[in-house]
Amino acid sequence: MIPYGRHFLDEDDVQAVVDLLRRGPLTQGPMVEVFEAAVAEYVGADYAVAVASCTAGLHIAAAAAGMGRGDRLVTSPITFVASSNAGLYNNGKVSFADIDPETVNMSPDALGAVLDATDDTRVVMPVHFSGLPCDMPAIRARANEAGAAVIEDAAHALGGSYEDGSMVGSCTHSDMAVFSFHPVKLIAAGEGGVVTTNDPEMYRRLLRLRSHGINKADDPYEMPELSVTDGMDNPWYYEMQELGYHYRITDIQCALALSQFRKIDRFIARRRELARAYDAALEGHPVFRPAQPMGRDRSGHHIYVVRGDWEAAGISRAEIMTRLRAREIVTQVHYIPVPAHPYYRSLGFDPSDYPESMAYYEQALTLPLFYALTDDEQAHVIRSLDDVLP
Repeated sequence: MIPYGRHFLDEDDVQAVVDLLRRGPLTQGPMVEVFEAAVAEYVGADYAVAVASCTAGLHIAAAAAGMGRGDRLVTSPITFVASSNAGLYNNGKVSFADIDPETVNMSPDALGAVLDATDDTRVVMPVHFSGLPCDMPAIRARANEAGAAVIEDAAHALGGSYEDGSMVGSCTHSDMAVFSFHPVKLIAAGEGGVVTTNDPEMYRRLLRLRSHGINKADDPYEMPELSVTDGMDNPWYYEMQELGYHYRITDIQCALALSQFRKIDRFIARRRELARAYDAALEGHPVFRPAQPMGRDRSGHHIYVVRGDWEAAGISRAEIMTRLRAREIVTQVHYIPVPAHPYYRSLGFDPSDYPESMAYYEQALTLPLFYALTDDEQAHVIRSLDDVLP
C-alpha cells in the first residue's frame, strides 16, 4: 500500500536512539538543547524551544504573545484544527480569514477585512499550507496595523523559504514560528514540535509555559529571599511563576529528530523532485490540476494536493479514492475547513462565509508524497489517476 505520507528511518536513526537509551538521560537532558540549537541555526532564529507536539507549541506561543480571555486569534479555515484551537485553549475568540484560491494560503486582503471589522485581535496565525510560505510581508503589515502578534503555523513548512531568501522559522516577518515533527512531516521525532523566536522575553516565557510555569535555568526569582540560607544558594530551589503545562519533549525524541535533521537537504530535494514530476504529468490534464503550482523551490512540500473537476470526471471524489485504494494507493483530503466542523458550527460559524475555502475543499485531493516514494511508485499513482476515471 502506498500511503499519502510516510516517515523514513535508516540505521543511523536507530543507532542514535539506541545510543541515547544506553547513556541517558531519557528526558530533561542535554539532547533537547542540542536539538534546539540545530533547529535555530538551520532556520536562522535566535531561540528555539522544543515541545511535545506542534499543537502544544501553538498553544503556548499564543499564550507567550499575551493572548487571554476576550482576545481574538485569526487564522486560515484550511488548516488542521490545532491552529484555531490555540486561541480557544487561551480562553480567547477565533476568526477566520479566507484563503487565496491560487496559493491556498491566508489571503492578506481577507485578513485585512477581518481586522478592520474587529478591534480585539491579539494573534494572527497564518498557515503555510502544504509547505508553501504565505505572503508574510503583507500579513505582517496588516497585523502591525492592528497591533497583533504574528505566529506562523509552520507545521508543514520546515525547509521552506520566503522570496527574500530567509528561512521559514527565522521570524523575519513574525514573532514566533511553530514546526511539527510528526512522522508524516519532513523530519520525524515520533511526536514533537519546536517554537522559534528572536524575542528573549518570549523565549523565557515559552520555557516556563512548557514546564508547569517553571524555568530553572535563568529566570530572576520573584522571592529571592527564599533561595538562600545563611548567604548560601539553596540548590533545590525553584519557583512556579505562572500556570504552565507539561509540554516537554523527551531526549529520546530529540535524538531521533537530530539524526533525521542531518538528512534534511536530501529529504527536501527529493520531495521537490517528486512535486515537479507530478506537475509535469498533470499539465493540461482534463480533471486534475496542481493546487499550488508555484513556489516549488521555496516550499517544504509536506503534501501534494490536486484540485479535481469531478463533474468533468463523471465520478465522485469518494469513488475515485476508493478505486485508487483498490490499486493500493492511499489518498486523503487536507482539510475539512475548520468552520465546517460540528464544534465550530456550535460556536456560530457558518462555512459558507468562506467561499474560497469551501470551493477548494470540494475539489481537494492529496496524492502520495514522501521521501521514500520511488519513481515507479509515483508513475503507478499517475497512471492510476487516468485508469480510475470512467
